[in-house]
Amino acid sequence: MKSICVYCGANFNGDPVLRAAVENLAQAFVDHNIRLIYGGGSVGVMGIISEEVLNRKGLVTGVIPQFLLDKEVGNLEVTELIVTENMHQRKQKMADLSDGFIILPGGFGTLEEFFEVLTWLQLGLHNKAIGVLNVGGFYDHLFAQLDVMVAHKLLTPNNRKLVIDATEPVELLQKMMDFKVAPDSVWFEDRNLS
Repeated sequence: MKSICVYCGANFNGDPVLRAAVENLAQAFVDHNIRLIYGGGSVGVMGIISEEVLNRKGLVTGVIPQFLLDKEVGNLEVTELIVTENMHQRKQKMADLSDGFIILPGGFGTLEEFFEVLTWLQLGLHNKAIGVLNVGGFYDHLFAQLDVMVAHKLLTPNNRKLVIDATEPVELLQKMMDFKVAPDSVWFEDRNLS
């Protein structure tokens, strides 16, 4: 993988464990010559990941809509800054530039981006690995909810396996590099939609 999109929060709660995980992820990117693709912000976890990759002489591409750049939250120090007209174009551009996706702790926007690319993977619109860096158990409840969906037969076990997770950045990257796409298309077949 030459580039990975990182979805993360525009806020940072000051958690030293999260900060260390972001620093370790930045180092792993640089060690593996992986370009960071991210939302272009200079604040929150977004600002930390971009700053840490740049401090280590790594490459960073930020993608930000004009209205956020106008609010002075863009990072003008990145290797490349792409300005889009709106959020939809931003998300599409980030996905197009990336060979995979990593989800760090965040809020609504992070979850929305995660589930969008996960749905695209399930539908076969891309075949890129999606990894969740589960820092300090942050996503344990989310994983439990996915298991509830499987138990209720609203999510197939194969599609549940599309979500890769680890607690350490290097382990997560290795799992993503080993990932083989196997979405379950049975729900298409059951409805004669294929």
